[in-house]
Amino acid sequence: MTISQSFLRSLLLTSALSFSTPVLLIGVVLFSFTIIGQISLVGEVSQLVVRQIVQVLSVFGSGDAVQGTLVIGLTCGLVGGMFDTYAFYRHNLRRN
Repeated sequence: MTISQSFLRSLLLTSALSFSTPVLLIGVVLFSFTIIGQISLVGEVSQLVVRQIVQVLSVFGSGDAVQGTLVIGLTCGLVGGMFDTYAFYRHNLRRN
């Protein structure tokens, strides 16, 4: 059984987008709360939110927030790739 180039291309694209979406989302949220923290009225609240997010990311990354972000991104990329593989399998079942 051969694997088509279109499947590999689709799998690579799906995995890349599934990886980059949560990483970018985490980055945008942290950046937004950091910018909002510059406003004196809500600065303390936004710093608290940023600390809590970094703490959650540190749990996933064994103490490192960047590593936690990468773990979440890799997990989402793997799940996206598995979903694309399942969709390809189901499409081939219906075609045959």
